[in-house]
Amino acid sequence: MSQLPLLVVVALLGLAVGSFLNVVIYRVPRNESLIHPRSHCPACGTEVRNKHNVPVFGWLLLRGRCAACEAPISPRYPLVEAGTAVLFVAVAARFGLSWELPAYLYLAAISVALAVIDLDVMRLPDKIVLPSYAVALVLIAPAVIAERSFSTAGRALLAAVVLYVGYFILAAMPRGMGGGDLKLAPLLGFYLGWLGWSSVAIGAFAAFLLGGLVAAVLMLLRRANRKSRIPFGPYMLAGAFLAVFAGAPIAQWYASLLVPTV
Repeated sequence: MSQLPLLVVVALLGLAVGSFLNVVIYRVPRNESLIHPRSHCPACGTEVRNKHNVPVFGWLLLRGRCAACEAPISPRYPLVEAGTAVLFVAVAARFGLSWELPAYLYLAAISVALAVIDLDVMRLPDKIVLPSYAVALVLIAPAVIAERSFSTAGRALLAAVVLYVGYFILAAMPRGMGGGDLKLAPLLGFYLGWLGWSSVAIGAFAAFLLGGLVAAVLMLLRRANRKSRIPFGPYMLAGAFLAVFAGAPIAQWYASLLVPTV
């Protein structure tokens, strides 16, 4: 499959997955079933018709309002769907039609859900994070076998341990990391470790850099203070994807600063 058809297929897949992620984002923090009942309006309980359940276009067709009671529907729904599609396309462009692609598409999907949930309720649900370890191992296994990437897999596992130890130390400090961040760190370490140690370093550093910058802006705008709780999961995930997409050029740029060329 050439690049363009792959990107189109992945974009459509991302829209469909994004629609499901909206269900995950709403129901998982409330401990509700992902299967029953069917998608419905939170205001009046009316089931969403199939034609209105088409990602992005359903919301546009309804003009952002329930077909039954005309209660407003948050624009976050189409944004999650479109954002997932864009992230899927970016991942597909990064990895191409490779053995690793399904594993990183899965990471993209759970990253969208976890980031939004953490922003909503300041929690990274175990129901998403913990099963993702098994899923990651299963999805990366074909790459290990087909490419005989045993040393790469070993590095990924070691990187998971390294990030866990680092976050464990931070969690033990006063006002340290939350339990959800601690559980997420090894998973991101595994994915970044597969790409290389420079990706691990960049992903970990970028998380704190991005989180610190946002916290500083919020304090300048008086939207937060030194005692405010700020969800860190979104910055961990953003830092990880920065490393996925730009880890190599960032590492080369940094190396050039340390050893300038003549």
